[in-house]
Amino acid sequence: MMLLLLLCFISVPVAGLPRFLPQTPSFGTQGQSWRNTHVPLNPPKQSLLLPIEDPDPFSRQMEVEYRQAGFLYGPSLLGNTSHFPTGRLGSSMVQQHQDQWYRNARWLAGTVGEEEVAVLAAVKEAGGIRALSDYRLLYERQWQGSVPTGVALGALANFTSDLLFAMERLSSNPYSIRRLHPTQDILPFEIDSEVVTTLTGSHLAALHKDGLLFFVDHSYQKDYPTTKGRYVAGCQAYFYLNTRSNQLLPLAIKTNVGSDLTYTPLDDENDWLLAKAMFNQNDLFHGQIFHLANSHAVAEIVHQAALRSMSGKHPVLALLGRLMHQAYAIRPVGETVLFNEGGYFDDTFALNNHAVRQFATEFYPIGVGAFAPNYFEEELRRRGLIESSFGPDLPHFPFYEDGLRVLPVIRRFVQTFVDVYYESDLAITYDWELQAWIAEANGPAKVIDFPAAPLTRVETLVDILTHMAWLAGVSHHVLNAGSPVATSGVLPLHPAALYAPPPAQKGVKSLLPYLPDEQASVKQIALLARFNRPQLVETRETLLHMFDYEALLLREPAKLMAANERFMADMRDISDVIDGRAFDEAGLCQGMPFLWKAMDPAQIPFFLSV
Repeated sequence: MMLLLLLCFISVPVAGLPRFLPQTPSFGTQGQSWRNTHVPLNPPKQSLLLPIEDPDPFSRQMEVEYRQAGFLYGPSLLGNTSHFPTGRLGSSMVQQHQDQWYRNARWLAGTVGEEEVAVLAAVKEAGGIRALSDYRLLYERQWQGSVPTGVALGALANFTSDLLFAMERLSSNPYSIRRLHPTQDILPFEIDSEVVTTLTGSHLAALHKDGLLFFVDHSYQKDYPTTKGRYVAGCQAYFYLNTRSNQLLPLAIKTNVGSDLTYTPLDDENDWLLAKAMFNQNDLFHGQIFHLANSHAVAEIVHQAALRSMSGKHPVLALLGRLMHQAYAIRPVGETVLFNEGGYFDDTFALNNHAVRQFATEFYPIGVGAFAPNYFEEELRRRGLIESSFGPDLPHFPFYEDGLRVLPVIRRFVQTFVDVYYESDLAITYDWELQAWIAEANGPAKVIDFPAAPLTRVETLVDILTHMAWLAGVSHHVLNAGSPVATSGVLPLHPAALYAPPPAQKGVKSLLPYLPDEQASVKQIALLARFNRPQLVETRETLLHMFDYEALLLREPAKLMAANERFMADMRDISDVIDGRAFDEAGLCQGMPFLWKAMDPAQIPFFLSV
């Protein structure tokens, strides 16, 4: 009872909770108090203080307790991954994020709807899709409102290229491939020795022994539920490092369904193209749902632990709040319109919404949902893709190359931000709210492989916050946002579904029966276009502006504003490099026959946009 009386009289301005309990949610950020149920999308413009600096520690503690009572862990959405917010404050925050998300998506949805009608009419007027080359009609001079930057240059012209197919594993979906260890991994399947020798000049066992063999496994998808009338393989694929051309190339694709055929580049052209299309269908599904479990579910639960442990005046919570802009809209929107029964996903993909939940549930606890083990370089090192002790370096690795440009720029700002508040490692030990967050993440929040409590080093905090920024502002967009419509979902060889069962034998005369027709193709492109967010360039919500928010820069503004200016200048330089990419005399860029721009800081959102 005494606590309730105190709550009635104490009023302290705090980021995250408005002054009164309005019947209609307000999106203002001024005059807020911890007694409210509404949490703004960004921290308000007020002083951020560590607990030890706060002149009113009693009120601050009451606020934290109020948050703990109002931000609760609810059931996971879209499979059994991380908790989703509930409680009085949690539900209000989720509703606010959804309201903002729908407002931002409204223009795009209308634009895509108009373009969808126009594109289908144009393709039919041109005679429809009668050959693989006709799929270009779906893209040329189309989707200029929703996808103003267009399809990646070279993706259409070189869609049959084996080099393009292989290098997509190192760019547009870099999370599915790994190098096979010569002693710790057995060979997943065998290939005719003469075929291997003809293609590589070596033997499969020798490629394995020398660390030249790479593998992708999507065989699990063969057992996932599908939409009636659509089909899927469960492909496994070998790629190898060709020491003569110094290129990563495909070696074989095994379907694991029906007759369980194994295809190689020595097969007839149609058979091999179909094999690549079947693999790409598996890989498109993987990339889209992997990102859901690896970025959304992970970033959300780390932030939820902070919401329950820190005052809204805490600088770390303010920074996390900026990174988690609109984040809690995505999973409920997905439940409502994307992954619902008969929703957009079921209408486009072969694997249905139940398969989505099955993937997320199965893969989240076995590595995909881990925190610290998935730090950028550590995760690539674990898959043998960088600094391998048992094989040569990859001659080109676009995802890694661009990440090495972007990530240090993020880390430099985060380091400055943290240093402004914590002068030494010792200072961290006196921040009981920060320590409570680490304990909460490792305890009730059940974050997988989060840095252990207690936190003792400033560097570890910088690692955590840098990875959160990476998940929200970079990694997410490599797989989602504008990437699928520009690269990983480009037709004809990246279908979301097969429209005939994988063949029982080789000798396919035409791929068209297996691929989407005009109407299904337009549906696929329209869905992927809805993931894009071109309007964020004008609203200054791209990665370039990740930290360009005054509320984060008020403490020692000379340092933090200078840090932000340098961050933006460095990101502009990176954008200039990426945007200015062109093919060399061999028709390649970053060793690929297409221009990959998925990390352009001036184009991608700074937050988990879709």
